[in-house]
Amino acid sequence: MYDFLTCPDRTKSFSYKYKDMFDKNPDIPEGVIPFSVADMEFKNAPEIIEGLKKYIENTVLGYTAPSDGFIEAVCGWMEKRHDYHIEKEWIALSDGVVPALSDLIRSTTDEGDGVIILTPVYYPFKGSIEKNNRKVVNVDLLHDDSSYTIDFDGLKKAAADKNNKLIIFCNPHNPVGRVWTKEELKQVYDICVSNDVFIISDEIHNDLIMPGYEHTVMANVAEDAGKHMAVCTAPSKSFNLAGLQTSCIIIEDEDRRKAFINSRAKEHRGVVNALGMEACRVAYTECEKWLDECIEVIDGNAKYMKSFLNEHFPEVKVYPLEGTYLLWCDFGAYGLSCSELEEFNIKDVLLFTDEGYLFGEAGKGFERFNIACPRHKLEEAMQRLLNNSDKIRR
Repeated sequence: MYDFLTCPDRTKSFSYKYKDMFDKNPDIPEGVIPFSVADMEFKNAPEIIEGLKKYIENTVLGYTAPSDGFIEAVCGWMEKRHDYHIEKEWIALSDGVVPALSDLIRSTTDEGDGVIILTPVYYPFKGSIEKNNRKVVNVDLLHDDSSYTIDFDGLKKAAADKNNKLIIFCNPHNPVGRVWTKEELKQVYDICVSNDVFIISDEIHNDLIMPGYEHTVMANVAEDAGKHMAVCTAPSKSFNLAGLQTSCIIIEDEDRRKAFINSRAKEHRGVVNALGMEACRVAYTECEKWLDECIEVIDGNAKYMKSFLNEHFPEVKVYPLEGTYLLWCDFGAYGLSCSELEEFNIKDVLLFTDEGYLFGEAGKGFERFNIACPRHKLEEAMQRLLNNSDKIRR
């Protein structure tokens, strides 16, 4: 029904990941795409494009408050897609989940407090903690050749330290692709609540769940769970709307919510993008079929890439993609340093991923592939990798 075969030409669109690709290697032939920053190489859903055209034709793009239709769409989507009932007043808006992390860190902790993260993890978590003069507390995920799990003993130890007041939790997890089970989430919740550790649950990838897996909103693990956390959501990953910078931060506790809003107000960031709110409303009310098809394409890409690497590069461990569109692959068996692996990708293969070391010490030797792209672009990249296989095996 939708076009997931066309790869839009973004080379002149001022896309961050294309700029980064050309900065690293200016001699890129036409048609090469990056597999790094987490936005999609797909056309936006036509309903969103047409909806925004209609909106622009009939409105003035001035300071704009959230419409009833927008708020109702958010509540309806969370109820329908995630069995997550929220009240309208729980929704606080932000110009992005990453900016919201800083606001939440400032509004729930003091300078010098510890903030727990489960590594390897999305690198702005660490940056947000450090830039707000808090202490990063790493708890490495456990993993074998097939999957990642949470180090609950390590988490218990970190949470028991009275200096550690907050955890930023990634659900589903970026970059390892885990969709945490309800039982795993309940254990995290119990450990944190029993130690008075507030939870930021980053669920920005919550709609991108592969067939056979089920996402559980952290706030659904216990009757009063929502009072102990902020659940961060957005349409930006699901519908490729990151440039519209509109996120919904769901905070049930009134005092916590007011503190978050006040943190934003101190920097005069009380409003969000008018087009972003309208795009979100259209996405949540008209584009569910587009999302379902998109997930089928991503799941197919993950299976193709795993099969290709297993056949031609059996040394590479490809971790299952349960959620997100980010495939996590371990190239450590080749014994290359981080710089050697990166140079091989950039100079030889013309392969631009997010290098694993960006996600912390536990990510060294890994590559994170953004596979939200037409299949033929992924096939071209894998062929370039195969053509240069002699250069990685030494």
